[in-house]
Amino acid sequence: MAATKLRLTELDALGQAAECLRTLAHPHRLRMVQMLLQGEFTVGELADACELPSAMASEHLRLMQRCGFLASAKEGRKVYYRVAEPHLKNILKCVEERFGVGLAR
Repeated sequence: MAATKLRLTELDALGQAAECLRTLAHPHRLRMVQMLLQGEFTVGELADACELPSAMASEHLRLMQRCGFLASAKEGRKVYYRVAEPHLKNILKCVEERFGVGLAR
């Protein structure tokens, strides 16, 4: 049997992927991404949906922004967040297909 050439990603790149997946691997962050895939939201709106204080929601958003998952834009005194990484849609689709999606609160 002839050996087939495996297609493998560089370990450094996989290390970066693992770090970003660790950042995403939190129920509140997944909820925020789920919302942000459907539109732009403020920290307060995301915090309310996750039943978190705004300061804690801001920290979650900062971590996801650092990985390049999110972007933000200031409008007056409000900051709106949106998804910057289009592949998040595929990741959330896998999560929703495996664990279900329904109406929360």
